[in-house]
Amino acid sequence: MRFIESKHIEYKRELSEALEKEVVAFLNTGEGGVIYIGIDAKTQMVTGLIDADKTQLQIKDRIKTNIAPSALGLFDVLLEKIDAKQVIKITVAGGYGKPYHIKKYGMSEKGCFIRIGSASEPMNTKMIEELFFKRARNTLGMIRSPKKGLSFEQLKIFYQEAGFKLNDNFTVSLELLTPDSSYNYAAYLLADKNSTSIKVAKYKGTNRVDLIENNEYGYCSLVKAAKQVLDKLEVENKTFTKITSKQRLQKRMIDETALREAVINAIVHNDYSYEAPPKFELFSDRLEITSTGGLPFGLSREDFFSGVSVPRNKELMRVFKDLELVEYLGSGIPRILQKYDTSVFHFTENFLRIVYQYEEGFAESPVLTTQGLTDEGVSEGVSEGVKTVLAFIRTNTLCRVPAIAKGTGMPEKTVERHIRRLKEQGKIEFTGAPKTGGYRLIAGEE
Repeated sequence: MRFIESKHIEYKRELSEALEKEVVAFLNTGEGGVIYIGIDAKTQMVTGLIDADKTQLQIKDRIKTNIAPSALGLFDVLLEKIDAKQVIKITVAGGYGKPYHIKKYGMSEKGCFIRIGSASEPMNTKMIEELFFKRARNTLGMIRSPKKGLSFEQLKIFYQEAGFKLNDNFTVSLELLTPDSSYNYAAYLLADKNSTSIKVAKYKGTNRVDLIENNEYGYCSLVKAAKQVLDKLEVENKTFTKITSKQRLQKRMIDETALREAVINAIVHNDYSYEAPPKFELFSDRLEITSTGGLPFGLSREDFFSGVSVPRNKELMRVFKDLELVEYLGSGIPRILQKYDTSVFHFTENFLRIVYQYEEGFAESPVLTTQGLTDEGVSEGVSEGVKTVLAFIRTNTLCRVPAIAKGTGMPEKTVERHIRRLKEQGKIEFTGAPKTGGYRLIAGEE
């Protein structure tokens, strides 16, 4: 394997004092980039790290503490194994708060850097001033919330379920305040009550003439709305079967991973400054997902398809990553392209639309019955996966998501969606502390 540095890739043998300089340079570059710690580009050797976990924590702390404006939501620090050695991969997105700089030097030639070729070069005063005057003022962090008295009980519950606890200072740590300490628009979207509603419409045919179902998920925390949309589309994404001479093939109407990535991307990267949330439309032959806002400024289609990340709403990205609704920066589009080609994406100046055609040649599978689940429960739209999870919890009380995933052979993300469905139906509950408790059937469901 050849380790060649470029405009988007930097290699470091070990963690050095130059970390902040390299991160700032990528933040100030439209497409961001990746820094590997534990690889020597000169010798083309993977040197690895002795204490990668400790180094990982040091990197996170230095980026959060030593760089301004805040880079939270714009970077990921992950452990990887290359040639059986542990290295660290730092993914940095291009930010909207340019010019980013090293705090102790301020917005000066000693503090501001930009990526030119394979090097991080200091910016001159003119470049710094031009970027500062172009700095986006309509980002969610800068827009004041239309409401003052906001509450965040739903958000606190989601963090608790993820094993975290929001302290009294969470509006500062999650960057939910404007520079004058008022709630910003990100806070408004994450609050218990707001005026934002995501629509999921269903049509009888292939056009928008015959509307048969129109659901709204919103007026609540955007996290809750996102989970409701995922659950609704999970129900709509039926399993189809085709019988061949040799085997019985089963497929979902839409690939499950690609669907989830498209939903989360549409919600997290939507341009809410237009006050227009994303919409989801189910037709007889396809699903269309439309989000407001075209490609971010300076991002080409080639960069977009390669997984380059320029988060439009870094505050939302931070929260969705904390709650593990987002895997890591730049992962969404490549995961979609593992299952579909680039033709599913449609760009305009102000909108981005993903169109998933349903699988062809498959007929809908009959609903199977599982012991202990009534036909009434099935008619309510409970999928086979939900029934499998319910059956596992019935015989393995106080189990947690990893154990359920291992026992059922499902991905943890899928198990989490099925658990949300069962909790909404009042069939299971979580008992005990967030880190030591587990799920069990509610009395009457045994």
